[in-house]
Amino acid sequence: MMLRSDRRGRRRGGASRVGVAAVAWTALLATAACGGTTRDENAEPEDRGGPTGEADPDAPLRDDLVVAFLPKQVNNPYFTVADGGGETAVGEFGGEYKESGPTEASASSQVSHVNTLSQQGTDVIALAANDPNAVCGALDSARDAGARVVTFDSDTNPGCRDLFVNQATAEDIARTQVELIAEQIGGEGEVAILSATPNATNQNAWIALMEEELAAPEYADIELVTVAYGNDEDEKSFQETQGLLRSYPDLAGIISPTTVGLAAAARYLSGSEFQGEVALTGLGTPNQMREYVHDGTVESFALWDPAELGYLAAYAGAALASGQITGAEGETFTAGELGDYTIGADGVVVLGPPTVFEEGNVDDYDF
Repeated sequence: MMLRSDRRGRRRGGASRVGVAAVAWTALLATAACGGTTRDENAEPEDRGGPTGEADPDAPLRDDLVVAFLPKQVNNPYFTVADGGGETAVGEFGGEYKESGPTEASASSQVSHVNTLSQQGTDVIALAANDPNAVCGALDSARDAGARVVTFDSDTNPGCRDLFVNQATAEDIARTQVELIAEQIGGEGEVAILSATPNATNQNAWIALMEEELAAPEYADIELVTVAYGNDEDEKSFQETQGLLRSYPDLAGIISPTTVGLAAAARYLSGSEFQGEVALTGLGTPNQMREYVHDGTVESFALWDPAELGYLAAYAGAALASGQITGAEGETFTAGELGDYTIGADGVVVLGPPTVFEEGNVDDYDF
């Protein structure tokens, strides 16, 4: 799998071929796990303090690392691609790759998987969290047992992990989606948001920022009427789209900041009287959305490269486990073909700004 090292040209009008080979969408791996208890979802995580120890930037990457990816759910095509990027990175530095995760994206569904990976002596756990706190108790135990924890895509409370690999800044993601829907509906009308699960950290952060963005004077004629939840399930997202259009007959557009929701909403619109009448944008993959762009259901949407996200998370975890970094702000590390990255405040590493996909460039990407 080739990963682009050029971080420029990812905005609208500056697209370049991503160069990432397609990952098999149907190859889903579910690892059975048992044991462990569920943490109180409302409990505050333990304050473990900041990074400790000293970094050795010249330390070589260990080639005996066991790196496990724990997605929100293993039957989600987005995470199949993201985890595939992680597997590519682990292969590059000679480690052992694993994938383990739930089939449903509920708040506490990842706890038993974390416990099992900890018991197996996993060196790095790369987690996309379904809830910011529910898995913290299990992660604390895993870290006490020697694992380094990197969250990606969706963060836990910062005290529960060593680093968070963010797709893009939340502000960029929210702003891009608001700009796209505003352009598509001519700057006025009712819009709705079709989200994933109610507890998803990243979804809620983006929604809050979209609400702030929509409060700006230039969007005074746009009204956000509701937020619906498809739980990152295709059929439920499909049904929620239908429900939105029934409940809000004057709806001008829908924003779905989740790949499952966006594809399901597009599928519904494409076969309905609302195709071309109700605008739809959000976060999706080119391979999922290509047909809906070409048939006029969707004008444009955005995303980052999920394979690059997983790839960066794997290298970040390896740098931690090898002692190159501790997770402190200002430290730098090299992520293979993606190049050098600097750790920001609160242990956050940002992949880069989102890319906008539309008729003119959607065929240039294959993921």
